[in-house]
Amino acid sequence: MIGGLSGAPDGAVCSRAACTTAATWRIEWRNPKIHTGDRSKTWLACDEHVDYLRGFLEARSFPVSVAAFGHDERGADASTGGRS
Repeated sequence: MIGGLSGAPDGAVCSRAACTTAATWRIEWRNPKIHTGDRSKTWLACDEHVDYLRGFLEARSFPVSVAAFGHDERGADASTGGRS
């Protein structure tokens, strides 16, 4: 998952470059040329960048789904940090 561990109180921040705003959206996507159907990537997004990140992926014809990023997910997801 892309997302850092600083900026947001619980550590889950937006995946947009240089953004340190708390994540409120979870974007699941995959590149069908290199990912099998059972493998996906996760990006986190703030309200300001969710449409930008979704559009970036959709412009490349990647399957994308967007859902609210719930508080109960934040502890587990934020612990992975880094880029994948």
